Amino acid sequence: MWERRYAFPNPARDRHGERVYPQGQVEKLRLIKRLMDRGHRPGKIIGQSIEDLRALGSEASPDASAPEDLDLFMKLIRSHELLELRSQLSQTMARSGLQSFILETVAPLTVAVGDAWMSGDIAVFEEHLYSELIQNLLRNAIASIQPQGRTPRVLLTSFPQEQHSIGLLMAEAMLAVEGASCISLGTQTPLADIVTAARAHHADIVALSFSSSYPENKALEGLKQLRQALPATTRLWAGGAGAKRLRKPPEGVQQVANFEQMVELIKQWRAPDA
Repeated sequence: MWERRYAFPNPARDRHGERVYPQGQVEKLRLIKRLMDRGHRPGKIIGQSIEDLRALGSEASPDASAPEDLDLFMKLIRSHELLELRSQLSQTMARSGLQSFILETVAPLTVAVGDAWMSGDIAVFEEHLYSELIQNLLRNAIASIQPQGRTPRVLLTSFPQEQHSIGLLMAEAMLAVEGASCISLGTQTPLADIVTAARAHHADIVALSFSSSYPENKALEGLKQLRQALPATTRLWAGGAGAKRLRKPPEGVQQVANFEQMVELIKQWRAPDA
C-alpha cells in the first residue's frame, strides 16, 4: 500500500520476484515506525530524509516526564547489566508503589528506550531485552495482587496485527491495583475469540489496546463489529495512542485517553448508579 500511495519503500526484486529491501530503506522504515508509535502520521514524515527523521525522533516527547533515575537506567541498559537494572527497577517500584512506578518510571523510560533505539544509541537486541525485563517485572507484580471485594471482570487484549504488549500489561497492572479481576488474552486475538472469551468469563468490560501505528479504519471497523457481537451489558474500552486518534468511535465504545482516566472509569463502574 505504501509503495502505491507514497512511492516508498522502493524495493528491488530477486530472481524469484520477491522484494529485496536495501539497508537504507530498512533503516528509514524503522525510524518511521518509531515516529508513528509516537503519534506521527506516515504521510507527514515518509518523504523526509533519514537525518531529518532522526532529528525529529530526538525531540522530547511532550507527554513524557523523565524519572530522576532515567540516566542510570539507560546506562545499565547500554552496559548490559540486566541484574542490576532489574534490582534498581524493583527498588523503585517498591518505593513508589505499582501505579506510580508505571506512570512515573515505566512510561517515560519505555519512550526513552525507543528513542535511543531510533537514534542508533542502543541496538535492537538491547531494546528487546529491556522489554522482556519490564514485562517480567509487571507480570510478577500483577501475580502478587489478589482482587478483593466487588470487582469488575476486565478482559484485556488487542486486535490481530497489534503486537504491542507493554501497554497492555501496564493497563492490567493499573487495574489490578484498583481491585479489578483481569483476564488477559495477550495480543493479537481474533474478534470471534474475544467475544467467546468475554462470554465465557462473564466479562463486565472488554479493554483493547491500540498503538499509534495501528490503522484507524481497521480499528474503527473492528470496534464496530465487536460492539455488535458483545452483550449490551459488556462495556467496551479502547485505549492507547491509537485510540486517541479515533475521531468518532462507534457508539457504545469508550475512548480511554490515559491510565488516570481508566482508574476513574473503574470508580464510576462501582458507583451505585453505574
